[in-house]
Amino acid sequence: MITFLQHISDPRLRETARKVLDGERITPEEGIILYTEAGLPLLSVLARAVRERLNGNLVFFNRNFHIEPTNICINNCLFCSYRKSAGDPESWQYSVNEIMEIVKRFDNVPVTEVHITGGVHPKRDISFYCELLRAIKAHRPGLHIKAFSAIELDFMFRHSGLTAEKGLEFLKDCGLDSIPGGGAEIFDTGIRNRICPGKTSAERWLEIHEKGHLLGLPSNATMLYGHVEDYSHRIAHMELLRQLQDKTGGFNAFIPLKFKRYNNPMSEIPEVSTLEDMRNYAVSRIFLDNFRHIKAYWPMLGREQTRMSLSFGADDVDGTIEDTTRIYSMAGADEKNPVMNSEELTSLIRREGYTPAERDSLYNIIREY
Repeated sequence: MITFLQHISDPRLRETARKVLDGERITPEEGIILYTEAGLPLLSVLARAVRERLNGNLVFFNRNFHIEPTNICINNCLFCSYRKSAGDPESWQYSVNEIMEIVKRFDNVPVTEVHITGGVHPKRDISFYCELLRAIKAHRPGLHIKAFSAIELDFMFRHSGLTAEKGLEFLKDCGLDSIPGGGAEIFDTGIRNRICPGKTSAERWLEIHEKGHLLGLPSNATMLYGHVEDYSHRIAHMELLRQLQDKTGGFNAFIPLKFKRYNNPMSEIPEVSTLEDMRNYAVSRIFLDNFRHIKAYWPMLGREQTRMSLSFGADDVDGTIEDTTRIYSMAGADEKNPVMNSEELTSLIRREGYTPAERDSLYNIIREY
C-alpha cells in the first residue's frame, strides 16, 4: 500500500487515500478533494476497497415489484417528468381494489417485496393508505411492504392531524415494514427552493426517517444529482445522512439518483456523463462509511452502466422490478419497460467478477449463486 500511495503526488489526496484504505472516516473537505482531484482509476481502487471490506465479494438483488398509486401530485418539482394534474389524460389514481389487482398478478411469482410510492394526492389521507396496507397484508402476509416516501408521509400526517411518530405507529400497525428513500433530492435549502419550491423541507425529511428508525422501520436514502448542485452540496447532503446513520443505524442503503432531463421544465440542463455517474458512486461509497450498501438503480442507469458501477463501489442492483415503474421511463431513461429476471441479474453481476446474492428487504441472504 505504501508504494501505491507514493504514486499520488498531491499530499492532501494521498492522505485522504491512506485514510480510506486504513478504514478511517474522511471529512467533508476530504470528500470534496476526492470529487475534484482524484482520477477514476484511484476512485475505483478506493471504492472497491470499502465495498469489499463491508460486503466481501457479494452483490445483492431481490425479487420485487412496484406499485405507483397515482401520479397526481400537489408538488410541482421542476425536475419531475412524472407528475400530472387531475384530469390530465396521462394521469392515474388507482383505487384500493385496482391496486390489489396488481398485487394479485404476482400471486404465483416468488417476489418478496412490493415498493409503493407515487405522487402526493391532494385528497387522500392516511386512512386510504392504511386500508391499502391492511388489504395487502391480508392477501399476502409474507410480502414485505416498503412504502411511501417522506414527502408522501409528511402530507398524510399533516392532512390527518398526526405527529410523525403517531402517524408512523399507525402505518406500522397497518402493515408498513420499511420506508423508501425518495424525496430527499438535495438538502441544501437554496437549491431546494429552486428545483422543488414548497416541497417538504430537508429537516422534515430527516425527522420522519429518524422517527421511523426509532420505531423499528428501516429506510433507504437517496440523493438527486447532476442538475444545478455542485460537489459541496452533494457532500453536505451525505454528511447529514451520515450523521443520522450514526445516531440511529436505520438506513439500509444509499441510492444516488441521476437527474434525467426529458419531459420536464429543467430540460435545458444537460445530463452528466457516465464518467460523472461513476465518480459519484465511488465518492458516495467512500464517504458514507456507515452505510453498508450502495444501490445502483438499474432502471435509471441502464444495464451496462449498472454493471460498470460495481467497479465503483455499488454492491446492490435493486431487483427484478417486473415492468412496474414509470418514474424514470417518463423522464427519458433507456429502460422503457424495466424488467430483469434473476438469471439476467446474476449474469450482469458475474460479468464483473462478483458473487450474486439474492436478498430479502433487510439484506438477509436468501441464496448465493
